[in-house]
Amino acid sequence: MVSLAVKQYHEIRDPIHDFVKLDSDERRVLDSGPVQRLRHVHQLAMSYLVYPGATHRRFEHSLGVMELAGKLFDTVTAADNIHDLPSDMVTEMRSDRRSYWRKVLRMAALCHDIGHLPFSHAAEKELLSDDWDHERFTVELIQGNELAEIWSSMKPPLAPEDVAKIAVGPEKMKNVSFSNWEALLSEIISGDTLGVDRMDYLLRDSHHAGVAYGRFDHHRLVDTVRVLPVSQESDEPTLGLESGGIHSAEALLLARYFMFMQVYYHHVRMAYDFHLRQFLQAWLPSGRFSTDTDQHQRLTDNEVLYEISQAAQDPLALGHEAAGRIVNRNHFRALYTQTRQDKAVYGDPLTAMFNACVGKYGESKVHKSEYTQQAPAPEFPVVGSEGQVKSSHAISGVLHQVPIVDVGVLLVDPEIDKEASRWLNSNRETILSRS
Repeated sequence: MVSLAVKQYHEIRDPIHDFVKLDSDERRVLDSGPVQRLRHVHQLAMSYLVYPGATHRRFEHSLGVMELAGKLFDTVTAADNIHDLPSDMVTEMRSDRRSYWRKVLRMAALCHDIGHLPFSHAAEKELLSDDWDHERFTVELIQGNELAEIWSSMKPPLAPEDVAKIAVGPEKMKNVSFSNWEALLSEIISGDTLGVDRMDYLLRDSHHAGVAYGRFDHHRLVDTVRVLPVSQESDEPTLGLESGGIHSAEALLLARYFMFMQVYYHHVRMAYDFHLRQFLQAWLPSGRFSTDTDQHQRLTDNEVLYEISQAAQDPLALGHEAAGRIVNRNHFRALYTQTRQDKAVYGDPLTAMFNACVGKYGESKVHKSEYTQQAPAPEFPVVGSEGQVKSSHAISGVLHQVPIVDVGVLLVDPEIDKEASRWLNSNRETILSRS
């Protein structure tokens, strides 16, 4: 009688990567409470009220990041792709430690978003204590009892602190020491240009929103990523590219710009984020999310949406007005959208418009929403066919010209929308001249 081998891996269909494969250990992490909770946290907050298909969740994004992280790790640690590196890193890449770190990386990628609050980023900054963010929740949960038990049962066991470090990176764990190798692995997940978190969310968000802005050739990009010295003058290792992948990197950074301008900061999305924050500030105890991890685990979009639907029907409920605006689509309307030309001429036109509207209609009728990218497209090393390392900005005629995302919208109560528009048109130049 022929005995058949037991299947040791699992396959999950995915619209971006076709299949995501997991082994049995990884499946146990996938089935854990912190990861399963992400099935109930929207990736793009309430963007589905603008783009109806954008109902995808953090859960499938985390699977995609894990899949890409494994592929990128395999690429950069392949013997033919290793360039001049510090000896400690070469040892980690070529020893039996490689399989350990590959598992750590994939688990860190799968868990990198488990700390997200309901509706992801929409209300995190305003409704958490100053020393808390979703990355801190992520670290607490990775090192918490449920996942720690799974890490310890693996063969070899994974150190929870290794998974946590790679999941959130040195910028979020400033008091923790990172080796070059650990910093590089965290960069595979969250790097500014070549991190797989960004690759997956651009592709996935574009797919579900039904737009083409976020598409780029991620297959070519992953195949050409290398670990390189930061520059010819420094042997500090970082992620870079072979020159053949430069156009894919250009496409990725342009995709990011277009997605931010067209999807992530769509003016109606910004209005719903505002009303969601209004509701949460009224409904949450003391107007803030709890920092208790057990309470964090019990609160998802589902509970918040239920409370919003209840509050919208009860005039005496906390957050009734904001809930009604969400449920009845009676959101604030865009009165003025800041342009680059206005900023160049007037300096701070959005604030001038906001102050004038508040003076005319009152603070409760007006909201200012803005976002400015803190840095231009980052530089990274590129190695040519002759082995010389150069800056990406020196090679590419596109990267240093990718615009900075700079969005500013003045939103007003729909009750005054038409009147305010007439008033603004009549007084526009007078208002802007004061800025």
